[in-house]
Amino acid sequence: MNQHAQLAGHLIVECLVAQGVTHAFGVPGESYLAVLDGFHKYREQIRFVINRQEGGAAFMAEAAGKVTNRPGVCFVTRGPGATNASIGVHTAFQDSTPMVLFVGDVASDQRDREAFQEVEYTSFFGPSTKGMAKRVERIDDADRIPEYVARAFATAMNGRPGPVVLVLPEDMLTKETSARPLPRVEAVECWSDPGALRTLRELLLAARKPFVIAGGGGWTPQAAQALQRFAENWKLPVGNAFRFQDCFDNHHPQYAGDVGIGISPRLSARIKEADLILAIGPRLGEMTTGGYTLLKPPKAAQKLVHIHASAEELHRVYQADLAINATMNAAARSLEVLSAPADVPWAAWTQAANADYLANLEPQALPGEIDMPAIVAVLQKRLPADAFITNGAGNFASWTHRFFRHHGLAKGHKTQLAPTNGAMGYGVPAGIAANIVSGRVALTMAGDGDFLMTGQELATATQHGASSIIVILNNGMYGTIRMHQEREYPARVEGAGTQLANPDFVALARAYGYEATRITRTAEFEPALVAALERRNGTVIEVMLDPEVITTRGTLTGIRETAQRQGR
Repeated sequence: MNQHAQLAGHLIVECLVAQGVTHAFGVPGESYLAVLDGFHKYREQIRFVINRQEGGAAFMAEAAGKVTNRPGVCFVTRGPGATNASIGVHTAFQDSTPMVLFVGDVASDQRDREAFQEVEYTSFFGPSTKGMAKRVERIDDADRIPEYVARAFATAMNGRPGPVVLVLPEDMLTKETSARPLPRVEAVECWSDPGALRTLRELLLAARKPFVIAGGGGWTPQAAQALQRFAENWKLPVGNAFRFQDCFDNHHPQYAGDVGIGISPRLSARIKEADLILAIGPRLGEMTTGGYTLLKPPKAAQKLVHIHASAEELHRVYQADLAINATMNAAARSLEVLSAPADVPWAAWTQAANADYLANLEPQALPGEIDMPAIVAVLQKRLPADAFITNGAGNFASWTHRFFRHHGLAKGHKTQLAPTNGAMGYGVPAGIAANIVSGRVALTMAGDGDFLMTGQELATATQHGASSIIVILNNGMYGTIRMHQEREYPARVEGAGTQLANPDFVALARAYGYEATRITRTAEFEPALVAALERRNGTVIEVMLDPEVITTRGTLTGIRETAQRQGR
């Protein structure tokens, strides 16, 4: 036997090591036992984090991709394992996060018979602009494993980052191969066209009310710092796209706010009033555009410069006045050297945008014993500047979205992990993964309904030594849907699907090995957080939130009464 021959399953793991992967997440399955044996063989070089459900594993891999700017890696078994993991693949697709999902599959001689747990993955994950993955491939030849793995990493990172699915037939994994891993793949930079940059400068010089929206995948500290220098040179107001609030320093005097769900009314009006929008990185989806109202497709009222890493994304929804195909590192570094005039006519416009942002940090008076803006202020005061803030989906996330101020990438660290596809349950596994991969503090904001989507991953955290902090805002309901119910069908809630009977979250967290406490008054939160930061194991802080406090701006009763006055 060739001295370099090994099982194909072992080679898969060796290829991951060659790509710089230090952590893989997953749920074991009999369809890829040879890969599991490979994790044993290479256990000193790569760590297989064992999850309790494939959705949590895929969320962890997606979060790792955001943290490292390299593909997060997930392994699941065929059929139910792959379908459970699809939520993380969809999140990676819509969030433009590099990720590779490996799926153990039925043996080659059993295909196309509806064998046990058989799924046709190309159809299921559907690589397209409407699908869940950038590429779906099946490795039938063990000798070609290095080729497929390297291509998966290149595809996941290049252009608009996203997920790739590799399908691994069980019998292929047990074959011997002498193939060797290919070298580490690096993302390719796509530079701005000099002619387009000249046109961009002309558009800026002709503008009176320009506005920058930064977001999307592929941002690095270097790109964020270059963006900041560009904005300073041209004295531009900058807003961050939905759930990319760490792209531009929120403490900067030119920061204008979060362009996403629950957008400040003044910021919304400002974007509509702008005469030039520079969209640097975001794909300008539904959440960032206020349901396609801030910029109306196919041709916005404002002049639009759209800079994006994917040529396929440009002109797909919006017909831009100027489209530039460039990666974020290259785009931002090109922009920072774009010569600016000594004075611009919009200096007061930029100052007013920041003043509006600061005014939006002033909270409305809301009922109950818990003052959520004050709790977020404690997070701002006590968390390290490089701490991660993670969340899933729900109205509970709006408290940190509105009131927490990220220094973020411009100060050297990604600090927000949040799903732009609105996936419930993302925050808990994302925080655990971020803590495992980086060792940094990770605080998760979760709702009571959101937490129970993936709360079992606290077992994963305890097993693998993670120490995330989870703040559960418990209001006894699926709050976002309840809010919509009261708006559309006021006072018709009983039996309508949003009221929750919850477990004892403190007892549940302790059963998983976390410390836990329940607070009912604002003053109890700070000592609970300080104690959590000092512990080596994780902590759950359950906050009993008045059900009336449904948004950062209003109450359930207020929403219901408004709807009733409108005759609903």
